[in-house]
Order: sequence, then structure tokens, then C-alpha cells
Amino acid sequence: MLHVIITLKNSIRLTLGYGNVSVSSDRWAFGFESRAPLLLMQIRRPRPLLKKLRRLARDKSVELWSMDECHFQQHGSRCRMWVPPEDKDPTLLHAPTRKSIALFGAVNLYDGQLVTQFSSKFDAITFQDFLKKLLRRRPCNRRMVVICDNARYHHATLLKPFLSEKHRVLSLSFLPPYGPELDPIERVWKLARRLCTHNQYFPQLNDLIVTVTRQLELWNRPNNTLFRLCGIT
Repeated sequence: MLHVIITLKNSIRLTLGYGNVSVSSDRWAFGFESRAPLLLMQIRRPRPLLKKLRRLARDKSVELWSMDECHFQQHGSRCRMWVPPEDKDPTLLHAPTRKSIALFGAVNLYDGQLVTQFSSKFDAITFQDFLKKLLRRRPCNRRMVVICDNARYHHATLLKPFLSEKHRVLSLSFLPPYGPELDPIERVWKLARRLCTHNQYFPQLNDLIVTVTRQLELWNRPNNTLFRLCGIT
């Protein structure tokens, strides 16, 4: 029997087991009784998805891509870093703005190739434009399967004529709800932020665009970095 115990701040103890769910708290009851089966389902759900992805990865007639949208903030991000010992008062400037850049991206899970497209907004029209760009990278003898999340515009009625027309060469495979961590391209965004925006100061938004573009161009061809990061075996 699988038994999982989750402890939050040493005050709440949540015990989950197959066929048996019990909840105990030292001081408060937060309604975990109704949420516990959902939490258990979320713990168990990745297994069928991984089996499906591995099956698709073994299919020689399919080219598997992972797709998602991303924002990069001009104010960057602060994190731990090495500082020379002679620098007694290190200072990291932070742009006082909420400006950002947005882009679509998809990574080929067979070879690590990354395809991106900057966009002023995310909706069904811009998503369809990105799918058209992605299709231009499809080998003639393979069908393209794109893994994506459940954003509303991914299911838009506006897309149905296009997807129906391209159904022989393109299909969308949706992740389970509330499971963005299961999308391999999330690792690409994390690495890109680490390389481009961590402990960086961008006086102008264009400085951020140049830095991010330079990094993405290194990955727009098959490469071992993203293949090792996102490849399914």
C-alpha cells in the first residue's frame, strides 16, 4: 500500500493512502477532507502521461514537440551569486518597471531544436500564426504532435478549421489540468531566465530583447543542451 505523509510548517499532517484518506491537524482543519482525493490523484497522474509520451517518442512517423508561452521581465531577477571578497557592499540595480516581452516557443524533443516567436499578446490568432511557423519545420515524412497546456485559446473555436485542415500533419496533445511542470519546455524557460535575466540590469526594454534573442538563436538548430534537458527516453 502506498502511504504518503505531507507536513506543512510542522502543524498540519496530511496522510494519504490508496483506499484510505485521513487528515489530522494540531490546531486547524482547512477542509483537506475534500481536497485529499484530488491531491492523491495529482500525485499519481504523471505516470499515464509519461507512458503516452514515451509511446509517441518511439513512433518513427511522429515528431514530438513541447510548446508553451513565456514572459521575460525587464526588471530581471535577483538570486545568490559569488561576489569578490574585496566588494564589501555589493549592489545589483533593478529596473523599476513591470515591462516585459512575451513569446511563443516549442522545443523538438528528438533533437533539442527550439522555435520561438515574439508576440504582443497571446490569443487564438497569434497561437495559430505560431503553429503555421512551427509546421514549416516539419519533415515531409512525419506528423507533428505538439504538447501544450490548457490555456483557453488553445481550445478556441477559431482554431478548429485550421486544425481540421492540417489534421494529417498536425495534432495537439493537451496536458492534464494544473500540471505545467509536466511540460518539458518549462525547463528551457528556466534555463533561459538563468542565463539571461538572473542578476542582470536592463536599463531599456530593448536591452532585454537583445539578450534573450541572442540566447534563443543559439538553440534554433538541433543542439545537445536542450536535447539532454527535454529529451524523452
